Amino acid sequence: MDEEQSNSSSNGSTMDTGKADRSVWLMKCPLVVAKSWQSHTDPRPVSKVVVSLDPLRPEDPSSLQFTMEMAGNETGNMPKSYSLNMFKDFVPMCVFSEASQGRVAIEGKVEHKFDMKPHNTNMEEYRKMCRERTNKSMIKNRQIQVIDNDRGVHMRPMPGMVGLIASNSKDKKKAVPVKGSEVKRTRRDRGELEDIMFKLFERQPNWALKQLVQETDQPAQFLKEILNELCVYNKRGTNQGTYELKPEYKKSVEDTGDE
Repeated sequence: MDEEQSNSSSNGSTMDTGKADRSVWLMKCPLVVAKSWQSHTDPRPVSKVVVSLDPLRPEDPSSLQFTMEMAGNETGNMPKSYSLNMFKDFVPMCVFSEASQGRVAIEGKVEHKFDMKPHNTNMEEYRKMCRERTNKSMIKNRQIQVIDNDRGVHMRPMPGMVGLIASNSKDKKKAVPVKGSEVKRTRRDRGELEDIMFKLFERQPNWALKQLVQETDQPAQFLKEILNELCVYNKRGTNQGTYELKPEYKKSVEDTGDE
């Protein structure tokens, strides 16, 4: 097996499967937690997972609880404790890695999948942090820059304006506006888009996906990813076909509106 792996790394045509049977956990965490971990430079652990089991009901799956506690170096109102909701019914997945030299390896197979959310005792801190982030996103730092080159060499038409600019040639063709579906939308920063979504749901409680695409000018697939985290989809009733905020985020938006 060691000889096969060494050959794999030398010719770069195969994959290192030495850790293929190792069990790993896949966790979906809030953006603020991911950024905190990425900026962490201390060699000490960034967090710890606490597993609790009710000894009186060891066979009951609900008696097994997972909690993640941060290391304590976070700033602001970032919650220190999070609940981990475990899922076992998911599509089989494996984790891959690629080194700077181009070597690809399997790091393990996903045994458990977790959704991470602030613990109930830290929910008020999380709401306050969401309000602060929303208010901060509303502050626009506009700057005026003088362009030295007045020939317009560095100017480019904005998305959707192609076809509306008249030609300099003698035989000017009729301008044909570009359809909205043909415009390639650029993804915003995830945190910035979440702040915009909170403001939209502050304006009205229910939105259709098509409306949100027009309001945010973002790709529909990217919006769906954000909506699946922040909202619930109404499949029936008077608001059928629309999204509304989950209860924990709806409270945050209401408090922001009261302020």
